[in-house]
Amino acid sequence: MPNLKILTIDNLSLQEFDSEAELIPLLTPEDEEEMNNEELPASLPILPLRNTVLFPGVVIPISAGRDKSIKLINDANAGDKIIGVVAQQNEEDEDPTKNDIHRIGTVARILRVLKMPDGNITVILQGKKRFEIDSVIEEVPYLRASIKEVQEKRPGKHDTEFLAILDSIKELAIQIIKESPNIPTEATFAIKNIESQSFLINFVSSNMNLTVKEKQDLLAINALKERALETLRFMNVEFQKLELKNDIQSKVRFDLDQQQREYFLHQQMKTIQEELGGVSQDQEIEEMRVKGKSKKWDDVAAKHFEKELSKMQRMNPQAPDFGIQRNYLELFLELPWNEFSKDNFDLKRAQKILDKDHFGLEDVKKRMIEHLAVLKLRNDMKSPIICLTGPPGVGKTSIGRSVAEALGREYVRISLGGLRDEAEIRGHRKTYIGAMPGRIIQSLKKAGTSNPVFVLDEIDKLSVSNQGDPSSALLEVLDPEQNSAFYDNFLEMGYDLSKVMFIATSNNLAAIQPALRDRMEIIKMSGYTIEEKVEIARQHLFPKQLKEHGLTSKDLTIGKKQFEKIVEGYTRESGVRGLEAKIAQVIRNAAKSVAMEEEYNKKLTDADIVKILGVPRMERDKSESNEVAGVVTGLAWTSVGGDILFIESLISKGKGSMTMTGNLGTVMKESATIALEYIKANASLLGIDPEMISKYNIHIHIPEGATPKDGPSAGIAMLTSLVSLLTQKRVKKNIAMTGEITLRGKVLPVGGIKEKILAAKRANITEIIMCAENKQDVDEIKAEYIEGMTFHYVREMSQVLKFAITDEKVKNAKTL
Repeated sequence: MPNLKILTIDNLSLQEFDSEAELIPLLTPEDEEEMNNEELPASLPILPLRNTVLFPGVVIPISAGRDKSIKLINDANAGDKIIGVVAQQNEEDEDPTKNDIHRIGTVARILRVLKMPDGNITVILQGKKRFEIDSVIEEVPYLRASIKEVQEKRPGKHDTEFLAILDSIKELAIQIIKESPNIPTEATFAIKNIESQSFLINFVSSNMNLTVKEKQDLLAINALKERALETLRFMNVEFQKLELKNDIQSKVRFDLDQQQREYFLHQQMKTIQEELGGVSQDQEIEEMRVKGKSKKWDDVAAKHFEKELSKMQRMNPQAPDFGIQRNYLELFLELPWNEFSKDNFDLKRAQKILDKDHFGLEDVKKRMIEHLAVLKLRNDMKSPIICLTGPPGVGKTSIGRSVAEALGREYVRISLGGLRDEAEIRGHRKTYIGAMPGRIIQSLKKAGTSNPVFVLDEIDKLSVSNQGDPSSALLEVLDPEQNSAFYDNFLEMGYDLSKVMFIATSNNLAAIQPALRDRMEIIKMSGYTIEEKVEIARQHLFPKQLKEHGLTSKDLTIGKKQFEKIVEGYTRESGVRGLEAKIAQVIRNAAKSVAMEEEYNKKLTDADIVKILGVPRMERDKSESNEVAGVVTGLAWTSVGGDILFIESLISKGKGSMTMTGNLGTVMKESATIALEYIKANASLLGIDPEMISKYNIHIHIPEGATPKDGPSAGIAMLTSLVSLLTQKRVKKNIAMTGEITLRGKVLPVGGIKEKILAAKRANITEIIMCAENKQDVDEIKAEYIEGMTFHYVREMSQVLKFAITDEKVKNAKTL
């Protein structure tokens, strides 16, 4: 029974078979009884089978390729799905006639039809009842015959001889399944779960390794008991053959010991490889050894390679570890051991490249040139690892690319965003399936030199999981004192990274692990001013996008004023990614007009910008009027640069409570509490009635409630808002402020000053109040960027109020 196909051991009824089901259930006695009670039609389309016989109750797949057969199956499948199946007398007949088929066949029901890519179809049939062809009615388009039922002679219910035959069939079938290596052991469950007597006989007969004629003879036997005896006879013959075959194989296996078997297989493999023109194992190992002699590795690496190569030579090529060992040695040979590209330390050329690729960023470019100067003088790479930090789109990654170009080194970028597996840095041990080296070693292999420029992008986006902490694995990589022998788990030995120039980038320093941050020199990159953005758009972004869209400067020109309108009206960012997207949108509109041969303005106007990009959406960044008490403009720092925010406060009769809304963090709420307590403590100095404060409720709100806000820098803005509210006096026009406050009335410095000042300038702010200690931050900003702005440096809260609050009452002032 080597061809036994077990479909399932489920007891579901075949009559309820779902054509979409994955499994086909076995026949139950109830199904059999229902089949026997079905009336046969007077005539049926006849499907001749070449090399098999269908038995009642059995489900088999049939592949149909003949046109007549395909037509018959399609017609029947569209109708009642009932056909007659008979075996051909001669398998070679391509177009069998009524004289070429057996008279006894099986009524079949089509369960499923599958269309094959080659045009043939596969149909799954379930046998129903036996029938005999009475006469052939039609031969075109396919055979159709009138039929009559063949009655089956069944033994009595208590026929002990018949029951004994059935038990023997079951036992022998289970023995054959155990002895045959080609039949899955699960087939035993199917045999045991067949309850129908006739179906057991038909199922075993169908799956035995018999000729078509022998199976047809079995099908033609009317007496079930006689058919069972004949089936048992065939099974005994097959079982004896199987036992004999297994005995012979075991004797042969016994004669060949393990060493002889391996030698025989090795010789076969060698001969096959040579016949195919491939490389034998010995030749492959020799090639690796020759290649290894040309590598520039030290004695330790050379000794390790020779040891691992000898290990591979002793291994069986069929062993699972052989492939792993070969991959390991191939990596070992492909790594650029002590191979370095020659550095070009022409610093004037480097300055030109940095200036060509980046507009502005003077401090960053200056620091990079200083870094290269030190490397030139010291002639080694043991210098601080640089970390460029700043908002997205300001050119952190491209600085690294420009440095690589200036030095003449290979450029490698490793994106660390979302990395949460330590093995991504250190690699996996060779013992694991699918083991591979970490990204550092892989990138060195790709670079082809041991001194590339590595840009570790988004180092603040590393995350921790149960696979380890990748940022901790980077500690060794980024430590000049340790990385001369960086250990990769896959490589299993140290690799010298001391000549690699690492440049990390990040958006948020606070998210970097402190120990990792300590190993890097932080260079902050602030956002661009409007003037810088206009120049970047004009010199870099616009020409780049023209080229990418297949246009030239003859097809479209944009003036400086129009660039400024795009920057101010349609972008709100520190970098220039959004600006580039808007410029691309304008150019696409021109490209469409060129392609469709339409008329358009080749010199972009303000009206064209509004038509293409829509109404400007960033106008809300402007400062508001000072006609309402308690509305103050504060300055904030966000991950995408500086921004302005409005602090609003409202007073209503109550019991002196204070409410704060606007998705505020704990620190910001504390600033509001400090401001109110300061006012209560110094009410008389501020001209406020202390008893009046206890009779009113105060509500502080910061708009854009969906955006979380926190930090201490809104402290002086909250103080000014509350004083303006309680005195009903105007806040000075076009003024903004930033600074932390204390209960003693002190004003403390805050960070992000450059970004905040740029945001204030975008919003037409002319005066800014900040802590005196922040003056050094302002001094670092180019004078042209802050032209027309006045800065008030304060140390006390009283000074803030002096500069911010006027003596003029607001419009419609409340009487408190």
